[in-house]
Parts: sequence; C-alpha cells; structure tokens
Amino acid sequence: MVDGIEMTETQKKTRRRRSIAIAIVLAALVVVFYVSTIVKFGPAILDRPF
Repeated sequence: MVDGIEMTETQKKTRRRRSIAIAIVLAALVVVFYVSTIVKFGPAILDRPF
C-alpha cells in the first residue's frame, strides 16, 4: 500500500503559482525566439523557392 503525501492548501496554491510562472516564462521564451528568428531573416524569409 502506497500512501501519498497530502499537501496543505498553501502548498497547493504555491505549486500552482509556480507552475503558472514557469508556463508564462516558457511562452515568453518561445515568443522571443520566434521574433528573433523573423528579425534575423527579415524579408528574405518570404522570398524562397517553392
């Protein structure tokens, strides 16, 4: 029989806030990489052979 650790409400709220913060940081990082890629290639990214 495996007994899990029961978290308090404060710990649950802290974990949720931390998870949301990590998600926001990851989303911001994705946006930064996307924008920097577009800026790096500039208009040439639209001028490619099909």
